[in-house]
Amino acid sequence: MSAIGFIGLGLMGGAMVECLQKGDHQITVLGNRDRTYLDQAIGRGATEAASAKAVAEASDIVMLCMGTSDQVEGRMRGADGVIAGLRDGAVVIDFGTSLPASTRALGAEVAEAGGTYLDAPLGRTPSHAVDGLLNIMCSGDKAAFDKVKPVLDELGENVFHLGELGSGHTIKLINNFFGMTVANAMAEAFAMADKQGVDRAQLYDVMSAGPLHSGMMDFVKGYGVDGDPNQLAFAVKNAAKDVGYYAKMAQDAGVDSIMSKSALEALSDARDTGRGNDMVGQMVDYFSDRFK
Repeated sequence: MSAIGFIGLGLMGGAMVECLQKGDHQITVLGNRDRTYLDQAIGRGATEAASAKAVAEASDIVMLCMGTSDQVEGRMRGADGVIAGLRDGAVVIDFGTSLPASTRALGAEVAEAGGTYLDAPLGRTPSHAVDGLLNIMCSGDKAAFDKVKPVLDELGENVFHLGELGSGHTIKLINNFFGMTVANAMAEAFAMADKQGVDRAQLYDVMSAGPLHSGMMDFVKGYGVDGDPNQLAFAVKNAAKDVGYYAKMAQDAGVDSIMSKSALEALSDARDTGRGNDMVGQMVDYFSDRFK
């Protein structure tokens, strides 16, 4: 089985490592400030590395699961970065949600160092990750994808190859832009119902009986009507980052995104006024407070 390096053991990354450790892999890990999931992985037999370079030196496949493009670039570049320690023929996989332009730039640098870079953003939750049931949106060199697909199949129930490098991140950003726009529209709808003296549950019953019904509507209803914020376990600060990346991707393409502006304004303002760690469904409270 493969020697795998994993960088970024947060909630999702820690769950993915736990899943991989059910297989017969040699796992080398590198964490960040919070050692919770890092120490759990070490307790199950993983080896801790001192740097990203050391992770790469020990690995045939290097996986990253980090929050931003800047964080990925910080681990990839420099004297102690992944590229500096890359084995010849190694495959590097970015599971985070990154800017496609950053992904393509890193791909060229990894290729120059003798490896291959794939982007593979994720769908579903950490609980799915533990059981190997993620949706994985991978793109990049097809031969490299085929090489690592058996490992991706351990992590994902649905593993897609989506074409040239950066396509996975592009599709993920479009997906998240659409989802967060719908979520914010539903959150405002519940807040407007309050303002107009209409029962939230009755509003939902009418809207969900027609073509507007969607899973995202149900997630927001989970908090707005049922009081459970974790049906959509995605933090406002992360949603703001993803919609911001979508807007930046549009700008880089020379176009002005109209529809993303309202969602980005609401999410950014909520984040900047102390709601960044709230779940997206709790944007109902943000709009309710704004309407007072």
